[in-house]
Amino acid sequence: MYQEDWLMKQIRYTILFITRLLFEKDSVAYKIRDIDLQTETDILYLRINNLVDDGLVNEAENLLFDSLDTGDDNHLLLALDFYTRLNEMSDDELEESGFSREEIESGLNEIKELFGVPV
Repeated sequence: MYQEDWLMKQIRYTILFITRLLFEKDSVAYKIRDIDLQTETDILYLRINNLVDDGLVNEAENLLFDSLDTGDDNHLLLALDFYTRLNEMSDDELEESGFSREEIESGLNEIKELFGVPV
């Protein structure tokens, strides 16, 4: 339990650091600005969240990585939002979805590398 609490905090602090560094914000949340004029990124966000809601976290992560545009900061924001959401899930919820906190950390590290985040 202690190890998982530590890992949860590490993930949270990493996301917060990136958010402050690159977006000058204290929290991360991808927001759809206009529900009537959705961008491709908005649609991707909705698809990923629907998969997570259905317990298909691995599929959601695969979709995220398959669709990433590393030249678009909105995709980084979407990825940070995704990993924040996963990190807020309980260990039981993650396990039921076939995912782990270690996979969250690994995915987040890959995102940092792909976007060239100097952390």
